Amino acid sequence: MAVEGSDKVTRVIWKAGEIAEGTDWVATEIAIALVYNGISHVVMMATPADLEDFALGFSLSEGILESAKQLLDCEITETDKGIELALTITAEPFAKLKEKRRNLVGRTGCGLCGAESLDQAITEPAMVTTELALSHEALQKASSALAAQQKLQQQTGAVHGAAYCNQQGEILLVREDVGRHNALDKLLGALAKKQHEQELGFVLVTSRASYEMVAKTTSANIPLLAAVSAPTSLAIELAEKSGLSLVGFTRTDRHVVYANGQRIN
Repeated sequence: MAVEGSDKVTRVIWKAGEIAEGTDWVATEIAIALVYNGISHVVMMATPADLEDFALGFSLSEGILESAKQLLDCEITETDKGIELALTITAEPFAKLKEKRRNLVGRTGCGLCGAESLDQAITEPAMVTTELALSHEALQKASSALAAQQKLQQQTGAVHGAAYCNQQGEILLVREDVGRHNALDKLLGALAKKQHEQELGFVLVTSRASYEMVAKTTSANIPLLAAVSAPTSLAIELAEKSGLSLVGFTRTDRHVVYANGQRIN
C-alpha cells in the first residue's frame, strides 16, 4: 500500500548470478516552487507531502515570516514540471522580502545567495530562551521509537525524518522528506500551527546536525536538537552561542552531548 510521498517503479535485481524482476516503492522527489504574493522566491527539491507545513516552516525558519499569523493563505497547484506553493503573506514581511530580493539581482554562482560578506553569510542564530530538563533515558526512548514512526522511510529507505518529542521521550509528531532541511521545516511548520497546545520538548533528526539545522531549530526557540549522525564544527559553535543543547550520534545505548549539556541529566 502506498504511503504519501512514494511512487511505484519496476526494477531488476541481480544477486549471486540470478536476476529477478519486480516492483519497488521509491521516495517521490519533485521541484516545488515557493511564490510569495505572486513573486517566485525559491525552488526546492522535496517530497510532495505535508506541503502546507513545509511552506510555513520554511518561511519561519528562513526569517521570511515572524509568526504563523503572517501567512494568510497557501494555494497548492500541480503542473507538469512540479508543484507551486502560492503563499499570500501580510504587507510587512513581504516588503522585507522584496528588499532582500533586490540584493540578489545580478549575482551568479553564490553558495549562500544574498550574502555579500562572511558576516552576512553566517548570521548569528536566535537565542534560545526556553528551558528544558531531560533525562538521558528519555533521549534513548525517543531514539528507539523513531524508526517505527517513519512510514515513508520504511517503505522507501530514502528519506530523512524529523520528530518532536516531549520531556518523557514520547514522539508527538513526525515529518519526512528526501531532504533533511525539508523534513525539519515541515516539522517546524506543523508545530507552529499548534503552538498554543505545544508541549515542552526537543527535536530529533535522522541526519547530521549542520549549521542550518541548528539555525532552524533555534528559530523556533526549541531548546535541544538531537541528531542520529555527527554535528559539524560550525553547528557546535553556534549551538554554544545560542544556548541550544546539541546532541549527536543519538543511537541505541549511546549519545554524545556537544553543547549546553546542562539540560540533560
